[in-house]
Amino acid sequence: MTTLGTGVLRVRHWLRDHPLALDAALALAVLVAMIIGSFVHPRPGEVPSFGTRPPEVSAVLLMVAGAVALIWRRRSPMAVLAVTAGLTVVELVKSDPPAPVVMATVIALCTVAARTDRPTTWRVGLLTVAVLTAAAMCFGAAPWYSQENFGILAWTGMACAAGDAVRSRRAFIDAIRERAERAERTRDEEARRRVAEERLRIARDLHDVVAHHIALVNVQAGVAAHVMDKRPDQAKEALAHVREASRSALDELRATVGLLRQSGDPEAPTEPAPGLAVLDELVETVRRAGLPVEVACTDRRPPLPAAVDLAAYRVIQEALTNVRKHAGPGARAEVSVVRVGNTAEVTVIDNGSGGGGCNGDGGGHGLLGMRERVTALGGTLTAGPRYGGGFRVHAILPVEARTAESG
Repeated sequence: MTTLGTGVLRVRHWLRDHPLALDAALALAVLVAMIIGSFVHPRPGEVPSFGTRPPEVSAVLLMVAGAVALIWRRRSPMAVLAVTAGLTVVELVKSDPPAPVVMATVIALCTVAARTDRPTTWRVGLLTVAVLTAAAMCFGAAPWYSQENFGILAWTGMACAAGDAVRSRRAFIDAIRERAERAERTRDEEARRRVAEERLRIARDLHDVVAHHIALVNVQAGVAAHVMDKRPDQAKEALAHVREASRSALDELRATVGLLRQSGDPEAPTEPAPGLAVLDELVETVRRAGLPVEVACTDRRPPLPAAVDLAAYRVIQEALTNVRKHAGPGARAEVSVVRVGNTAEVTVIDNGSGGGGCNGDGGGHGLLGMRERVTALGGTLTAGPRYGGGFRVHAILPVEARTAESG
């Protein structure tokens, strides 16, 4: 069965690649049918006899000409229809009884209906039916009401209907295929968009984690190197802070990278993403790095949605990192989280002189990442120098956040 199916498939592909050969085979089959039909001699009121009267030579030539014309029915359907219809009219007027040259016209008319639109099919079909039926009724030897004349009317009409049905089915299949291809393209574009958004989100998370903790490690390592000889106790304390900051960085990196694991991976992390619940720990690590931080107001109840909670934490983390890196010596920072109606406002200010957000303009990605994260939730973020010195980062986050995926 497999070999038979493969052979049929190969034949179909070959015929699809060589349509002229298929039309030639169809023309040969029509010619054989017309010649066999020409041996049938109709007798009014009696059963038709077969073989009592062979076809005339002229009728055979007309049948051969009509069959040969069918070879080009795909390339020039209108011309082939005109040729076969003309040969049929000649046979209807000349011979008694006429040979079934009309078979070639039926095939040509069906081809025209299948390869044109419906209005053209109606016009051409009605014209062909009218001409052939009128020629048979007016010039044929049989009475105008004979069944042979109405047979011509029926066969040409069915040819139009069959060709129109084939055209409608092809159009339906093409529409389905086009919809499937468009859906496939849309699905691919949506997949690429989601991949790009996920890549951007992971990049922001990695930047927030690495920038914050590495900045703390750098500061504490510098302190340890400076006081190693004179105050070893303070150096040990600084190294302990370095170890704690690096451990925190590794934990958050492990949690972030763990999102890329398969769902069934047993090593995937199960701890929740950081949020305002651990804000005190974040502030304490920054204080140990030498930056005085005051938490002016924190409004954590009712709890924020997970996406908003994470965004607020990341904004505070990145803002404090920028203060520590760029605000200069002697700077102090103040953090506040306030619920105002259906929004949560996060503010981080400092009194430094170095510009707490210069990394946003100097080639870094801190402010850009914060703005993207807040904007993705439908909020706004402003950052800039304060009047009288220092820098201010202010984020307004909607409590009912709309993520980029849902929007």
